[in-house]
Amino acid sequence: MRFSHEMRYDRSPEQVHAMLMEPAFREAVCEAATATIRYDVDVTATGDEATVRVEQWQPATHIPSFARKFVGDEIEIRQTETWSDPSGASLVVEIPGKPGRLTGTITLAADGDGTVETVSGELKVGIPMVGGKLEKMISDLLVVALRSEERVGRSWLARDRA
Repeated sequence: MRFSHEMRYDRSPEQVHAMLMEPAFREAVCEAATATIRYDVDVTATGDEATVRVEQWQPATHIPSFARKFVGDEIEIRQTETWSDPSGASLVVEIPGKPGRLTGTITLAADGDGTVETVSGELKVGIPMVGGKLEKMISDLLVVALRSEERVGRSWLARDRA
C-alpha cells in the first residue's frame, strides 16, 4: 500500500532540518504520544549526513483485537532515518520481529516562505488474508503520529522564533 503524508512549517528547509536533528525535539515528539511507555532517541550526524533512530514501546490496547494477536501486549516501533543531505532521507519504520514495515523517504522542500516535509513510501504487512486490513490500520496510526509530530514541530519552531 502506498503511503504519503505532508507536514507544513513556516520556516526554511534548513531550519526544519535543524529541528529534525535535535534529539530534544525527537524526545518531545515521543512525549506528545501519550500512549508511549518508553522511548530511546539517537541522532548521529557527520557533516550533512545523519542517522536518526527512534524506538518507542507502546501498549497494544489501542489497536483492534484481530491485530493484537499478531503483535502481543506491547508494540516496539523502530524508526530509522538516513539523511544523505539536509533535503532528504531514506526511512524505515518497522515492528521488530513482525511482518510489517514502511520503507520510503522523507523530503524537505521550500514552499513559499515555509517548508513542506513529505513522508512517503510503501507500507507492507505480509500476513495472508488480513495484511491489507493491517496496512490500513497502520496507515491511519501513522497519520495520527505525524499530525502530532507536526503540532510539536510548529510549537518548537515558534518557540525558537521568540
